[in-house]
Amino acid sequence: MSTDTEADVAEESPDDAAERVAELEARIEQLEAESGNAAVAERDQKSMVIIATQGTLDMAYPPLILASTAAAFDWDVTVFHTFWGLDILHEQRSSDLKLSAVGNPNMPVPNAVGALPGMDRLATTMMERRIADNDVATIGELLETSLEMGVDLQACQMTMDLMDYDDDAFHDGVTVGVGAATALSQMAEADVQLLV
Repeated sequence: MSTDTEADVAEESPDDAAERVAELEARIEQLEAESGNAAVAERDQKSMVIIATQGTLDMAYPPLILASTAAAFDWDVTVFHTFWGLDILHEQRSSDLKLSAVGNPNMPVPNAVGALPGMDRLATTMMERRIADNDVATIGELLETSLEMGVDLQACQMTMDLMDYDDDAFHDGVTVGVGAATALSQMAEADVQLLV
């Protein structure tokens, strides 16, 4: 619509003015509908926050599988890693996560046997072989996929300080320096909250 001078507006007939008002009202309705649709679409996007607290091989899979799957469904996903969960994001440690043979109720050996030297390595090797034989993605592949799909993988600042990890210790794309207050705020707004 062109801008008119005050003289042009003053010279406008009542019919022209009424037509102009009708055009403006129609445009306002259109804009309101568009902004309303955008707000509904924004509200329709599901969100999930996962708190990852453990860094063993078997406990690294659940948060990464859930996160990458939800991201594939266009969910907004955040995984907050704290305490041993930081090892999942650690560039060197994530490629060498272990499976514990002691205290694991799903291990087919009693704790006394699991406590023998070398049993953790044996359990880890057996699990890695099963992962490879079944074409299951590795932790590194799941990390890469999650980051590519827009999952916000966060490293807890307090735990970084506690474990003496610096920002460069983590995979590229990891959000570092996030605090518990931020994680709680995100959880309060999320549709799904999980503690792994």
